[in-house]
Amino acid sequence: MDYQKLTEVMRKLALEAGDKIMEIYNSDSFEVKVKSDESPVTEADEAADALISAGLRAAFPDVLLVTEEQADSHCQRADTFLIVDPLDGTKEFVHRRGDFTVNIAYVENGVPTRGVVYAPARNRMFYTLADGAAVEETGALAKDQIGETTPIRVSDADNSALLVVASKSHRDQATDDYINKYSVADSKSAGSSLKFCLVATGEADIYPRVGRTMEWDTAAGHAVLHGAGGKVVRFDDHSPLTYGKADYANPFFIAYAPSVELKEA
Repeated sequence: MDYQKLTEVMRKLALEAGDKIMEIYNSDSFEVKVKSDESPVTEADEAADALISAGLRAAFPDVLLVTEEQADSHCQRADTFLIVDPLDGTKEFVHRRGDFTVNIAYVENGVPTRGVVYAPARNRMFYTLADGAAVEETGALAKDQIGETTPIRVSDADNSALLVVASKSHRDQATDDYINKYSVADSKSAGSSLKFCLVATGEADIYPRVGRTMEWDTAAGHAVLHGAGGKVVRFDDHSPLTYGKADYANPFFIAYAPSVELKEA
């Protein structure tokens, strides 16, 4: 894989998809449908998916593409593949809360090694460079030219005063019970894969997820966090979270800075 080309293509497609999403987000109204699994889908999901899929297939025709909005892609398997959630945090989008992202990732041998997470309503963009290091790009976010980037790195956590981030739409008693095992200085909620990015930048130390997610929800954020020195492990046995699973469904997991002293489930 040409990692430089991959970075440039993923970044540009994320920005283009973000423009399409925001055009719909800022309209007077948009249609919300319900998929077979009871999750919502909007015309923004579908438009962003079409744009990203076409761009990735043109640039990398020999790489398997798995995307949330194309069910036939969920039946295909490979050790190395591209995986996309064109609009992660649809509930945040529908309720106009802003915490939604465009997620594009590249998985190699079960590990997300490259990815981009773009939050168009927050004007925040995180991605991996060709060498795998994670950055946040600031400024105008021009599509044809990478702007100023700032390297990001996980925190050196204070285990007596941890900063926790948890799901905004899916927080429950099981999540709170686990968080209560730690000495917490501050706990915040965020939507979509932004939670991974908050750990990657050191704005949070740990993100536990005690709830259902799919690989397209997490791969891009996982890649960014990995590039910033963070880890993502299974909730039950603290083994690494892997990708390319039979149904692309994740077990519960914990994303964290390695300086955090993990508690047992």
